[in-house]
Amino acid sequence: MTVSDQVRREYAPTGKLRVALNHGNAVLVSRDAAGKPQGISVDLARTLAQELDLDPVFVEFERAADVSGSATDDLWDVCFLAVDPERARTIFFTHPYIRIEGCYLVSARTDVADAGEAVERGLKIGAVRGSAYTLHLQRKPGADRLAIYPDLDEAPQALDGGEVDGLAGIRQAVEAMAASRPGARVLEPPFMEIRQAMGMPMGRPNAAGHLSGFIAACARNGTVGAILERHGVSAECAIVPDAA
Repeated sequence: MTVSDQVRREYAPTGKLRVALNHGNAVLVSRDAAGKPQGISVDLARTLAQELDLDPVFVEFERAADVSGSATDDLWDVCFLAVDPERARTIFFTHPYIRIEGCYLVSARTDVADAGEAVERGLKIGAVRGSAYTLHLQRKPGADRLAIYPDLDEAPQALDGGEVDGLAGIRQAVEAMAASRPGARVLEPPFMEIRQAMGMPMGRPNAAGHLSGFIAACARNGTVGAILERHGVSAECAIVPDAA
């Protein structure tokens, strides 16, 4: 895709493509042994930077809320977040490119059979402030029984200490927590499908149009699926938009 100078300037007013990374989502980004970022978000960002002929600079955040909350602070140019109407007030989102499941984790002391029963019985569920699944659950019945924690360190401690009956989170994260807690279970079915997209601050219409075309093309031509597979995620999780 040919990129005009105007589009390039909108993308990167500083001359470099500043990419926000959310380390709160371990499916999309992590750190290697040297502490450098790696993962699906990183590979997609480098693919975009190569197309734009720009150098990528990674701006690292520990929570999704920190990324979305800084959308008007001129700290980053593109991001990788779940689409949410509250976030869309300040962030332009592309078509989603990957689906991730949101699930409940319960401790061994909780005897519910499935996710539906967990809701019916009004269990107290811990969640991380500003995450896509937390924003979703805050709009659903039972929101008053959510316990909101600042990060992924405090939430599991609350579960272990009996402050909450369960935790909400992305499937891969809660499965990892369950594996290290005897008797803990991930409840089925998932309570939501989290659709991840690329985004940028509002007010960059030409760059936004290009970004939408970029991620759609990457989904259709198999680039997204190949990147997912490279990082241990099934290509079936990729979302391919309908042809225009």
